[in-house]
This record gives sequence, C-alpha cells and structure tokens, in this order.
Amino acid sequence: MEDFRLVDRAAREREEEALAPAATRSTATRGRAVAEPEDALRTAFERDRDRILHAKAFRRLKHKTQVFLNPDGDHFVTRLTHTLQVTQVARSLARALGLNETLAEAIALGHDLGHSPFGHIGEDALEPYVPGGWHHAAQGVRIVEVLERLNLTWEVRDGIRAHSWKIDPPPATREAECVRYADRIGYLSHDALDAVRAGVLQEGDLPARARAVFGAPGSEMVGAMVDAVIEGSLAAGGAVVMAPEPLEAMHELRTFMFQRVYASETAAGQKHLAIGVTRRLVDHHLAHPELIPASYRDTEADPVTQVVDYVSGMTDRFALATHDRLFGADATSAMRPLLRQV
Repeated sequence: MEDFRLVDRAAREREEEALAPAATRSTATRGRAVAEPEDALRTAFERDRDRILHAKAFRRLKHKTQVFLNPDGDHFVTRLTHTLQVTQVARSLARALGLNETLAEAIALGHDLGHSPFGHIGEDALEPYVPGGWHHAAQGVRIVEVLERLNLTWEVRDGIRAHSWKIDPPPATREAECVRYADRIGYLSHDALDAVRAGVLQEGDLPARARAVFGAPGSEMVGAMVDAVIEGSLAAGGAVVMAPEPLEAMHELRTFMFQRVYASETAAGQKHLAIGVTRRLVDHHLAHPELIPASYRDTEADPVTQVVDYVSGMTDRFALATHDRLFGADATSAMRPLLRQV
C-alpha cells in the first residue's frame, strides 16, 4: 500500500461537487493582469494566498497598530494578529457555507496590507494629501499591483479593494462578503477585549443586548457572531448576511465601541500626536524625496504619491524612529506616555 498520493492542481480543481452554487471556482477566475503559466500543484487562489504570505507588506503588519498605539503589553491585538483572526473567521464562514475557502483565505490575508502606521489615525493624517481622501483598501490594491507586483487574480484584488463596508461597489464574490463580516467580527470582539484589558472599559459597560446575544468579548463573542452569519446566510440565500436580531445587536455594539473606545479620551490624545508625526514625515519627504528608498518607490508616480506610498508603508515603530532621527526624540516625548499607558 502506498503511503502518499500526489494531489496536484488538477485534483484540487475538482470543485463542482464540493462547492455550493454560489461559490467562486478557481478554474473560472477572471485571471491576472499579466498572464502566466499555471502552477503544477496549486490552484490560482492558492498561489495568491502564498504570494501574500511572503509579501513585505504582510511582514510589516506585525508592528502596525490595531487600536492601541504600540502598547507594552504582549497580548494586545496588532494588525497582524487581527489579520490572522479575520482569516480564521473568513475560512470558517466559507467552509460552512460551501464557498471557496482558499479564496476567502487569500482575501483575508491581504485585506489590510495597505494600512498606514497608527491604524485609522494614520488614515486620517494622510487624507489631505490625496484628492478624494486616502483609504487603506485602495492602498492595499496599489501594493499588490504596483509596489510589490504580486500579479494576483482579479477576484482577490477585488476582495481587497472592497473588504471595507465603506467601499462601493461591494465585492463581486460571496467569499469576499465573508471577509467583510469576518473583519467586523474580528475587530469588534477583540477590540472590546483589548479595551477591557487596557482599563478603558469594564465588561459590564458593553451594551446589554450585545452581551445577551453574543456573550463575553473574545472567543465566545466570535463564535456567536459566526453562527449568526451562517444562520442568516442559509435563511436568506444568495448573499452572506447576518441574522436580523444579531445584526441589530452588532450595530449597537459597533456604535458603542466608536463612542467609548475609538473616540475615547485616550484615543483622542493619541490621534492628535500621531497625526502630527505622520504629517511631519510626509512634509519632510516631500521636501527631500531623495530619502525615499529606491526599493520601495514607484518612479512613474507623482512626487506626492511616492511619499505617501513610503510613509503609509511604515510600521508604527519605524515611523517613530524615523521621526526621532529627523526631528529629535523630544518631538515625540509627549507621545511616549500615551503609548505606554495601555
């Protein structure tokens, strides 16, 4: 008896019976911007997943903020751990609904590649430099298409483009809809847990309905939210949705989190200082574009785009170190207590 059997791309692409009608088949991809030979072993979406995992932008996520800036505690969520949590939730949803789990995984792994340092605060800081505003989702697409040239499939790029609920038109695949919900499930449940850990909230402060429907922040809340999306999607058919009552509880929890955590006094103090650091870095590099490394520079882009590419790609600690080197440590001394207090 043989101990192994080769499971090549042809075997992995036998998806017709394994997947639900709404699933995206890897053999039906709209393809890549630059045509290339198929891999002998991996499907198109498996290759995309692997390319994202090996990307420089993915490695930088480990030192980028989720909510609390550069905290001393070891157990706070970073942009990388958030990404891994979103990936797990997206895969769970896709598998339960008979969708293409690998496509959901690839989109989830790449969904935050474009995030700036200091989380959404950095996004606010960069907005004045870009006509129509700067958004991390669009920057994520720019990274995979231009700055790192990963040559991903259309479906993965579309999922990265529209993973945020703010983006219109919405994503074209049901797998990307899984990532939209997974992202919200991930950040609400774990940001709430971090806020309790940081002393910003008590668990009892969370809305009563959210606690009744979803349970405690963390794994209990994640599991309840995943079940609610599966239940809602199976009942509705044709789209990935959350069941109505849990959806109302989720909206209530999200409103609460924006009021009590994302717009808290701690966050407001961090925001003012982080915006100052980010904009000083942009302005300095606009005046001294020769400081931008050639290895991370699109020479065909206009000067502002080149600088924003560079600064938005920085990790929190690299941005602070660069700022200290250029302007002196005293310039960010007021920021350090805010970084440590959580």
